Amino acid sequence: MKKEKKESEEQLMHGGQQEQEKNDLSLEEAFEQIEEVISHLETEEITLEQSFLEYNRGMKLLQHCNEKIDRVEKKVLQINEDGGLDEF
Repeated sequence: MKKEKKESEEQLMHGGQQEQEKNDLSLEEAFEQIEEVISHLETEEITLEQSFLEYNRGMKLLQHCNEKIDRVEKKVLQINEDGGLDEF
C-alpha cells in the first residue's frame, strides 16, 4: 500500500514534466498513449487511486489531441477575398 501511495505521489510530482512532454507529442503518439491508458484501466490489478490518475492522464491526452486537431483545421481554412472561407 505504501509503495502504491509513493508511486502515485511521484506521478503527481512529475505532472509538470509530463505536461511539457504532452505538448511535444504528435497525434499518433498521443493516440498510442491513450490506448496504453485504456489497457491499464482494463486490468484487474489497478487500484482505485491508480485508476483515477490514469483516467486524468487519458483525459489530458484527449484534450491535447482535440487542441492539435483544432489547430490543423484552422490552418486548413483560409479567408478568401469576399470574406468567405476556402479550404485548401
